[in-house]
Amino acid sequence: MNYLLPDLLAPNLKLVFCGTAPSKASAAAKAYYAKPGNKFWPTLHAVGITPRRFAPQEFPALLALGIGLTDLCKVHSGTDAELPKGAFDIPALEGKLKKYQPKIVAFTSKNAAQNYFGCAVDYGWQKNEHAGKPALTRFFVLTSPSGLATRFFDIEIWRELANGVQ
Repeated sequence: MNYLLPDLLAPNLKLVFCGTAPSKASAAAKAYYAKPGNKFWPTLHAVGITPRRFAPQEFPALLALGIGLTDLCKVHSGTDAELPKGAFDIPALEGKLKKYQPKIVAFTSKNAAQNYFGCAVDYGWQKNEHAGKPALTRFFVLTSPSGLATRFFDIEIWRELANGVQ
């Protein structure tokens, strides 16, 4: 399958960020969280997940830090409202999580997490009671770093994740 952005995954990562789908800017740049105004890269540095602020095109360097990236939708780009019905490939993500067994998956929006779990979720750590989800992986829900979601952004939620990453 031809992904707009390649998965950045490897066995036993300490943390994998999972979004809904690449923005049109990210798809064009062939880099995660590349849209101007997205807070993803500055926030990773601000909360101590990365030792410096990375540029979106440097995303492959995250693997050396034990961090991976993926999306629920790998073949369409745009805002959540622009994605076609059925765009989220939950079985594909579950297969990747079973194969690579990351310690933590952090969804970069409530929408991504709710689509994955099939139910309403709160921000923060999730209980591993969700049927059929990988038991060895812990799940966390972040506020969206998208510029379109600025009014919902809360860096304290991101700090909570950073404090739980070892």
